[in-house]
Amino acid sequence: MDNKLLQRITHNPEICHGKPCIRKLRYPVEFILELLSSGMTTEEILKDYDDLEREDILAVLLFAARHS
Repeated sequence: MDNKLLQRITHNPEICHGKPCIRKLRYPVEFILELLSSGMTTEEILKDYDDLEREDILAVLLFAARHS
C-alpha cells in the first residue's frame, strides 16, 4: 500500500520547479501540508480542489513522514 500511495507523488523539473507534486498536477506536497497545518480538514481540501482524491492527501502525509 505504501508504494502505491507514494507513486502519486511525482517530480518533474518542468512542473513547480521540480518540487514533489501530486500526480503531475500543480499541487506541491508542501502546499497540501500547509493547508493541513492551517487547520483545513481533508474533506475541506477535497471540496475546494476537485481534482484531488483522498489517497492524494494520504500520499502527501506518507511522503512527509518518510522525508522528515
